[in-house]
Amino acid sequence: MGSVTLRYFCYGCLFTSVTWTLLLFVYFNFSEENQSFKNVPIKGLEPQRPFPKKFYPRFTRGSVHIPELQQKENKIGNALGNHVQDPVKGEVEFSPEMGMIFNEEDQEVRDLGYQKHAFNMLISNRLGYHREVPDTRDVKCREKSYPSDLPSASVIICFYNEALSALLRTVHSVLDRTPAHLLHEVILVDDNSELADLKKDLDEYVKTQLPKTTKLVRNEKREGLIRGRMIGASHATGQVLVFLDSHCEVNEMWLQPLLTPIREDRRTVVCPVIDIISADTLTYSSSPVVRGGFNWGLHFKWDLVPLSELEGPEGATAPIKSPTMAGGLFAMDREYFNELGQYDSGMDIWGGENLEISFREQYFALRPELRMRNYGNITDRVELRKRLNCKSFKWYLDNIYPEMQISGPNAKAPQPVFINRAQKRPKIIQRGRLYHLQTNKCLVAQGHPSQKGGLVVVRECDYNDQNQVWIYNEDHELILNNLLCLDVSETRSSDPPRLMKCHGSGGSQQWTFGKNNRLYQVSVGQCMKVADPLSHKGYVTMAICDGSLPQQWHFES
Repeated sequence: MGSVTLRYFCYGCLFTSVTWTLLLFVYFNFSEENQSFKNVPIKGLEPQRPFPKKFYPRFTRGSVHIPELQQKENKIGNALGNHVQDPVKGEVEFSPEMGMIFNEEDQEVRDLGYQKHAFNMLISNRLGYHREVPDTRDVKCREKSYPSDLPSASVIICFYNEALSALLRTVHSVLDRTPAHLLHEVILVDDNSELADLKKDLDEYVKTQLPKTTKLVRNEKREGLIRGRMIGASHATGQVLVFLDSHCEVNEMWLQPLLTPIREDRRTVVCPVIDIISADTLTYSSSPVVRGGFNWGLHFKWDLVPLSELEGPEGATAPIKSPTMAGGLFAMDREYFNELGQYDSGMDIWGGENLEISFREQYFALRPELRMRNYGNITDRVELRKRLNCKSFKWYLDNIYPEMQISGPNAKAPQPVFINRAQKRPKIIQRGRLYHLQTNKCLVAQGHPSQKGGLVVVRECDYNDQNQVWIYNEDHELILNNLLCLDVSETRSSDPPRLMKCHGSGGSQQWTFGKNNRLYQVSVGQCMKVADPLSHKGYVTMAICDGSLPQQWHFES
């Protein structure tokens, strides 16, 4: 009896297994509406591992010829074995298609660039070391004149495993846009980088391509940003120290406004307006007028400038008093820097060096539980504060930063720094249908056009159906039926385009109609194509731009 029961039990398990196998086979092979596109095999597209996107706003050449770039043969290798072009100054016109991916090597450069540097290294390498940037100054600023006897500056740039193209573009922007009589020297401090192209290649470039006033200092061990800057300052001999990040670009007449207030009062610390460079496209754009602040989590933040600060006789051209500074870019008299005790050498990494010891003491009053944390020996900094006769933190809050919000039940939410762009509707450039030339079909929503996250596919064109009408605006957004934007994943290039809420920030929703009828996605550097032109399913995907028929689209007005 027991053996019969066991035999029937085994038959039941076998029958159940076969049934589930058949059901799963039918589901994954015949389900169209619910099937994830990631399960559709597409030749040449492999899933990409997600990489971090940590580049917050503040802020390779491919192996094929790029007609838009007029290049000269001055190349330097990078860690991936590609070559970085160094175009002649002024000859490269920035193009939205500069990030276009033409082959697997381009894809690798782009993906590893995000992984290592958190910005588009493919575009950075193609830009080279010189480029023009728009003059974003107020019109009245361009009319200002500055004293001829300004102090000389030592520009200090610390770096660790920086992208070589970004580092050298920073250096060349300083050399190209700074009067020679004001630029005493440029000091590069390598904090024991590991990337190969920052070793011998950089040494050779500094020796042969840069002026003798450019110095390269190598740390024998990793010191961190704070001590790295102190090492750079110890090598400086100019009257003013100017600290810059290793991935920035200076604009026209950038240095004179920093040096003038120091000439008038050597105890002035001057910070520049920090414009914005997109991490995805490297497009340069102006910054709103803001000043530095912080919250009681000791996080730096940008505050709107009170109108009273902008209503003086000089208007928007006058220096703005700022309670704190961002810390990455500023100018300071070299002797005064030493008198104030430089940085706290006990700090290892960036992210707090711009908030002084008095901030931390007040912080303990608000967060007493942190008094038990071990913060190291700060005896020297306390003695320095006494020696300099620093005022109390209450004086600072009363006189310098009265807008500071104290945490607690009565705290008010801080005002937003950036105005919501949704209040301004971008100008419409075209309205019509996205027509796929090879299949003679139109791009539509797979489901309803109001379904956020829904896929797009190609289907028969219906010129009476408003759900097939797209809007293309000045922000390079493609909006279906005035509802949702065509969007791609910036971290998984194997994912298909989807319809998402318009965020107005470009990037994943920025599209360009390029040459050969290609529809190019600026952020991921790929072109949209129909996955299988013979399939009735009409799936579309992103792929390396090869100019093939499945990648050809036309916007029918």
